[in-house]
Amino acid sequence: MANNFDSNFTEQISRSFLTGFENNRVLSKSVDTQLLNGAFNPSSGDTYAFRRPTDYVTVRTAKGDVSGATAGDIIVGKATGKVQNYFTAFVDFYEADEAIKMDSLDTLLAPMATRIAVDLEVDFAEFMMSRVGQLAGTVGVAADSWDDIAEAGAVLSANGVPSDQEWCYGVNPYTQRKLASEQRSLGAGGTAGGLVKTAHEKAIIADNFAGLKVMTVNALASYTTHSGADRVGALSANPDVTYVTAKDTMTQVLAVSGMQANLQVRAGETIKIAGRNRLNLSTRKIVLDETGAAILWTGTVTTAVTLSGTGTGDITVTGPAIYEAAGAYNTVDSAPVSGDVVTLLGAASTIIQPNMFWHKQAFSIGSVPLKKLYSTDTLATTADGLQFRVSKGVGFLENEQKVRVDFRPAFADLNPFFAGQGFGTA
Repeated sequence: MANNFDSNFTEQISRSFLTGFENNRVLSKSVDTQLLNGAFNPSSGDTYAFRRPTDYVTVRTAKGDVSGATAGDIIVGKATGKVQNYFTAFVDFYEADEAIKMDSLDTLLAPMATRIAVDLEVDFAEFMMSRVGQLAGTVGVAADSWDDIAEAGAVLSANGVPSDQEWCYGVNPYTQRKLASEQRSLGAGGTAGGLVKTAHEKAIIADNFAGLKVMTVNALASYTTHSGADRVGALSANPDVTYVTAKDTMTQVLAVSGMQANLQVRAGETIKIAGRNRLNLSTRKIVLDETGAAILWTGTVTTAVTLSGTGTGDITVTGPAIYEAAGAYNTVDSAPVSGDVVTLLGAASTIIQPNMFWHKQAFSIGSVPLKKLYSTDTLATTADGLQFRVSKGVGFLENEQKVRVDFRPAFADLNPFFAGQGFGTA
């Protein structure tokens, strides 16, 4: 019997694929997602932009006379998203056609959908790890109690992160086991009803603990610190602490010296500056812990770099230390300056896998609309805006017919101060 080229061939495949893909998402279900219609054209390159919110300072006067004051500036920043590579899975047409005829399409496509979903989660977890501006706990110490988890909720709250949308905390499966043994009532697993649960539903350990949805994440990223033991140095120049410079990337360059010669600094590592304290992003007051001690500023390394033979170099971090006189966007209580002691947190030669915590608007995954091929195409879109292209066509040179599924995301860190790495306490 000849192959069946029914007009709904790709539609049938797309429906089955979307079901399999949706059932295997965890991280990507807990952040902002959207279809980037109209966001790309030949002049836009491989990036897209989200507008960051503005902020202002008030003037306090006895009689309301502000004639001697300076009007606030309107400073608009943008969060730039980076388009990723294509995610593609493909099979011979004959296999897909036979699967439809034998009513086994879900069985055929389940591994394809799972693979794209897992690869998306892995790549996005790597992106998240190096794009956060907060820290809970001591770097390298495992979070093994609910107190450790609660600290992340305290960090978000104390730093003025809004609770208008859900806060999430992701742990690896062994942390879930440890938490379950400590408090079984909180470690029971997913809360959603129904006979069939998605990976996201199954991952939920506690739906609202210390303001957090706590879930198991298999795709958490990790980094390995370099063998160089001298991880303490100093700023060798005054960093740029203006909001105008940082507003579009939310990054800052720290020139350092005095560290281990040829030290390899990994993306995802945490750096601390002594004597510079964090400010609440809402009140712009110093953040204090339960003992009344000020919380020091820390930043996360975004890009791996190798320092020179004299232990000097430039380290780019996110969650910048901003300080301007009467500044509306200050994140620290005083400006870092040359000579300030800096420390890369964590021990040398150690594999470190941070837990992650985040507000839903800390990150975004944008789905890039894909151009139509010279084939039979169907565009399938998830409920939260991630779009796939399912194509049936001919490999002209190979003399073969193929069915392929394509997805192309773009990742953006909307606000690094809305997310952080989570650890335990020593």
